[in-house]
Amino acid sequence: MTSPVLLVIAHGSRDPRHAATVHALTARVRALRPALRVETGFLDFNAPSVPRVLERLDAQGVSDVVALPLLLTRAFHAKSDIPAVLREARGRLPRLRVRQSEVLGPSPLLNSALERRLEEAGVHPGDRGSTGLVLASAGSTDPEAIAVIAEIARKLRHTGWCSVRPAFASAVSAGGHPRTEDAVRALRAEGVRRVAVAPYVIAHGRLPDRIAAGAAEAGADVLAGVLGPSPELARLLLDRYDEARVPASAAMASLSA
Repeated sequence: MTSPVLLVIAHGSRDPRHAATVHALTARVRALRPALRVETGFLDFNAPSVPRVLERLDAQGVSDVVALPLLLTRAFHAKSDIPAVLREARGRLPRLRVRQSEVLGPSPLLNSALERRLEEAGVHPGDRGSTGLVLASAGSTDPEAIAVIAEIARKLRHTGWCSVRPAFASAVSAGGHPRTEDAVRALRAEGVRRVAVAPYVIAHGRLPDRIAAGAAEAGADVLAGVLGPSPELARLLLDRYDEARVPASAAMASLSA
């Protein structure tokens, strides 16, 4: 039986680094599982668009697709515009079965990728006790997404950091939610001497640049890189794909066997 095609759905950006990062990540996924067909589609700014990819797959006789949102939280894109794009495609391409997977986060693999980027930036496990961490996400108007970031920050406090604060880059999250520079300054006010900023974002673009600018403005000591095409992120994409392609009834039958 042929495995479903994995369609990775990225938001897209005018910043060319965004698409380059997405393609590097999908290349790593292909390297991990060479027999799996992996396609990439964008919601905006970049080509190919998601509808065009699905049309091409349908024309090639593909019958089964797992659509994976390249998103860290369940916010507007995962709940609204991606489902709308997929519904419209199903209406035009009735032979094509398209299933939307869960978003990537939260996941221990994302935390591991975050730790990798921090260590690459010079923060080692033994440094955590004297280092405050700003977990800087893109931000959202969705309370569920904001709550997820706050919960990840809360859990990270129990992994050795002297203090952890969440921050949000998007202006739409500004109502009562700290920006990167606010979180850095708050840690300084607590007496934290060394502050590291970890962007909880996948690829470069306007909002990650805003995180970097906020870190520089407030005088953060360390700025980690974006999660990018890390091995942990590639493994997580395959985990979400596998979860989506196995029907729930089959999974339960396997567990009870």
